[in-house]
Amino acid sequence: MFVDQVDIHVTAGDGGRGCLAFRREMRVPRGGPSGGDGGHGGSVYVVASPHTSTLINYRFHPEFRAERGQHGEGSNRTGHSGGDLELAVPVGTLVLEKSIDPAQPDRLLADLTEEGQRVLVARGGRGGLGNAHFATSTNRAPRKVQPGEPGEEKDLRLELKLLADVGLVGFPNAGKSTLISRISAARPKIADYPFTTLTPNLGVVGLSDDRSFVVADVPGLIEGAHRGHGLGHQFLRHLERTKVLVHVVDVSGATGRPAAQDLDTVRDELQRFQPTLAAKPQIVAANKMDAVTDHTDVRALEARARALDLPFFEISAASGAGLPALLEAAWHVLAAERAAGAAVPIESDVADRR
Repeated sequence: MFVDQVDIHVTAGDGGRGCLAFRREMRVPRGGPSGGDGGHGGSVYVVASPHTSTLINYRFHPEFRAERGQHGEGSNRTGHSGGDLELAVPVGTLVLEKSIDPAQPDRLLADLTEEGQRVLVARGGRGGLGNAHFATSTNRAPRKVQPGEPGEEKDLRLELKLLADVGLVGFPNAGKSTLISRISAARPKIADYPFTTLTPNLGVVGLSDDRSFVVADVPGLIEGAHRGHGLGHQFLRHLERTKVLVHVVDVSGATGRPAAQDLDTVRDELQRFQPTLAAKPQIVAANKMDAVTDHTDVRALEARARALDLPFFEISAASGAGLPALLEAAWHVLAAERAAGAAVPIESDVADRR
């Protein structure tokens, strides 16, 4: 099961209590205070791991608590600090602190886009001071100690957004899964009915000269996807990190809808969900050309693509016809986007938790 959004509750460890003690030794009739400090509570971290690809482990076990610090002991012995707790999540996970007020948006703590990234989400409590710290020249036998501080407690939301260079978009049964299986080693479920794909799939496309890029097959979109229809919110979220979008449009005539209308509907859903998503570079791929008998609809789609200034390609994911040209075009657009992105400094809006 692919799970890309979960809510969890994390609690850092409490600090240990300081100790109240005095020296009790032979020939030391008035031993001074010797109470040690409490240990610090463990903190909770979220870490991007390459060894996990879904958040399913957190769906059924949403409560996490780090170890508490041990209490201080006599003879100035400090209690052991609690161990930190690390929660492994897939690379590409957003960590958000849930807002107490439903009207307010959740606060972004981190965007874990690189392997090994680690963010502190709940800090452990400090250990309390033992009575040895409170001795003065006028109070040589203090009976004062500090309790340990409580650890932080937070409600978090984890959201996974796939890290892909190119995203395949289109209506259900447009042939996106067949396409990704043809151009990469990905093996998604393929069948002749809508919504065969219910989870995103990733594949690596290899070109000549050791060039490669990652492509994402996102489940089919329908009209109203920006409002969540057809699980639109879950699917559209995975396109936000892509740099190039490829519209896979069924031109076989089996849908009963004009192909140009399908293109406009998907573009409108992207715009309504997030304008920056609709502003990404886009390519139009007229799929299932092997099944076309009347080219009128294909020519209308081509004209619409030209009017939108979008590159247009005729392909057949089933036979492989037209795919080399499509992949080369996607690579060149992607390379231009990477070069443009490298030239512009990116300002992070992730709060510094340190």
